[in-house]
Amino acid sequence: MSGGVLSIDELAQVSAEMRRAGKRLVVTNGCFDLLHLGHVRYLQAARALGDALAVGVNGDASVRALKGEGRPLNDERARAEVLAALGAVDYAAVFPEERATAFLERVQPAVYVKGGDYEPETLDPEERAALRSIGTEIKIIPFQPGYSTSGLIERLRAT
Repeated sequence: MSGGVLSIDELAQVSAEMRRAGKRLVVTNGCFDLLHLGHVRYLQAARALGDALAVGVNGDASVRALKGEGRPLNDERARAEVLAALGAVDYAAVFPEERATAFLERVQPAVYVKGGDYEPETLDPEERAALRSIGTEIKIIPFQPGYSTSGLIERLRAT
């Protein structure tokens, strides 16, 4: 199965194939509404932790619930396609829930990555429990200060 935007079931199949081949699928997730340099550096660092990187993209309704009215700026398909086009990203898949628990349980990555604004202890408890139950390694990548989608949107609105 080639890279790009996949369904969750297709990504789960890729993950299973990689495990059988002794390879490590790295997964991260988020809204990725307006990409900036902090995202790019984060995704490059995440990709370096395994053999392939998949990004779980929050669906439109979950972004609205998490970020508020007026978000997302870009629809879920557009956000997934942009991510999948980046050199560091092998796959992207949209999931509808606010939390990535069901997505992670289905895909079962070898490594799960979050940015430095998280600690393993501050991850959503259900997500953390799911990751532990499937034996996924949790990695935290240092935060890239000075980059924020919300900050960019505020600056754009102020001009």
